[in-house]
Amino acid sequence: MANEKPKTAIVIGAGAGGIAISARLAKAGLKVTVLEKNDFTGGRCSIFRSEAGFRFDQGPSLLLLPNLFRETFADFGTTLEAEGVELLQCFPNYDIWFSDGAVFRSSTDTAAMKREIEKWEGPDGFQRYLAWLAEAHGHYEISLQHVLHRNFTNHAQLAAPSFVAPTIALHPLESIWSRTTRYFWSDRLRRVFTFATMYMGMSPYDAPSTYSLLQYTELAEGIWYPKGGFQTVLAAIERIGRRLGVQYRLNTPVSKVLTGGPDGKTATGVLLESGEKLEADLVIVNADLVYAYNNLFPQESENKAVGPTITPYAKDLSKREASCSSISFYWSFSKKIPELGTHNIFLADEYKESFDAIFKRHTLPSDPSFYVNVPSRVDPTAAPPDKDAVICLIPVGHLSSTHPASSWPSLVASAKKAVLATVEKRTGLRNLESLIIEETINSPPEWQAKFNLDRGAILGLSHSFFNVLSFRPRTRAKGVKNAYFVGASTHPGTGVPIVLAGAKITAEQILGDKGMGVPWEPLKEWKGHVKATERNTKRGGKLDVLRRPLWTDDWNLFLSGVIGVLVLGVVVLAGPAAWGGNGGRFVGDW
Repeated sequence: MANEKPKTAIVIGAGAGGIAISARLAKAGLKVTVLEKNDFTGGRCSIFRSEAGFRFDQGPSLLLLPNLFRETFADFGTTLEAEGVELLQCFPNYDIWFSDGAVFRSSTDTAAMKREIEKWEGPDGFQRYLAWLAEAHGHYEISLQHVLHRNFTNHAQLAAPSFVAPTIALHPLESIWSRTTRYFWSDRLRRVFTFATMYMGMSPYDAPSTYSLLQYTELAEGIWYPKGGFQTVLAAIERIGRRLGVQYRLNTPVSKVLTGGPDGKTATGVLLESGEKLEADLVIVNADLVYAYNNLFPQESENKAVGPTITPYAKDLSKREASCSSISFYWSFSKKIPELGTHNIFLADEYKESFDAIFKRHTLPSDPSFYVNVPSRVDPTAAPPDKDAVICLIPVGHLSSTHPASSWPSLVASAKKAVLATVEKRTGLRNLESLIIEETINSPPEWQAKFNLDRGAILGLSHSFFNVLSFRPRTRAKGVKNAYFVGASTHPGTGVPIVLAGAKITAEQILGDKGMGVPWEPLKEWKGHVKATERNTKRGGKLDVLRRPLWTDDWNLFLSGVIGVLVLGVVVLAGPAAWGGNGGRFVGDW
């Protein structure tokens, strides 16, 4: 029957999006099977352990936007804490190391930030910092309500007054570097407050200024680390899903998405690489989106029903701008390195040139900026006693015709040499390499092979203006019915909290398409700060009701404008009575 409710779903990939959406669909009553090519879950957000007992996060190592994580758990009627997840706050946020020996310490401590900023830009600099923070707060709140909690299925949505009016304040057409120069007047602080675009796989000279929300959440909400590794958060969601009946099949790579139905355009299941066929009413793809369109969906030569739609779209996606890749070193150190905090940023002297090398020439910068994480500093369980686990991530270009897989071994060797030399020079450490007792490396070819990432781009498609919102590949698959996407390269974008928000968006789209109820608070009812007002009213009574006063700055500005217009009107209407004939001067003793 055409209106029959779906009963089964297959999710391809057990990354953050696949784990979250499988649990949501199971909560809605579907029988869900997750198929994962690797022998572990979590995708890039996974951990591994070395032979010597060190633990490493393979991908993300800091937790931002904690409220998006809490929202996911609340939708399942539970909490992070109830599921055994303990969040440890990283303090300070970062030590940012410059080549001249200076270190900027970023933190949630306002008094400490005042001292740091005034050291370089004086009292006026701190005032400008507060103004920047206020603007970034606006970017954060507007993005939560109008971007991360809604789907975009057509371009007309971008022209709706209800969307245009608030999102103008996101400054989407201005780069984060350009916007930041309005508030910070030294290149040092401009770099401090723009390097976080690396989290989106973008250059600060190209990334929309909207993304200042990333550093805002670090400063306003803090940087956190889940005890036991980042993957413990996804493991908790996985356990929730299993309780709801989700089945996981590891070491089960998918070869093709099968299509059929009266028109041949409906997803009916998958073909595994083993030759086994699995049927399902729905197929949700958490594999890399560009890879999936080019390899998992039927192409024109294979299927005349959907191929003519899929093949040209797949080729177009392969030409789209991708995010960067990385060379990631996972080092087991034979002793503690107290000079390094939990999170360390080493910024290149040639800041813009380093980004140009990554995003224009797709290679390793000659003077790279890089990130060094010491998880054992905040969570001692990451390393044996009196030793440190150290992760070094160097953003680099993705695989390209000028830098294919064969060119990366020599670039990896150059990166290691540059990183160790820079750390030693800026921190005063010596003979670091002699302290490394184990080493694991992920470079663009490894990222591509392990996780089927197109071009080895670790953060999926770029987040430039024409690669977000309705311009980003849709959550509903193109040309194939009953097939959907979740993950970094579909809406709303990359990063674990963003992908978790995307899982909610895609799940609600599926349930809406199939006429099924949403068993959690639907997105259309999400009202952000309004909910806080309602909670305060219920919990604290009249004392806690939020009431905006009449005499706000906005009202004062409006009132001043009205008074100015009235005064001007009186002067103009008074005419000759107010103006003398003596050369146009006012009558009286002036």
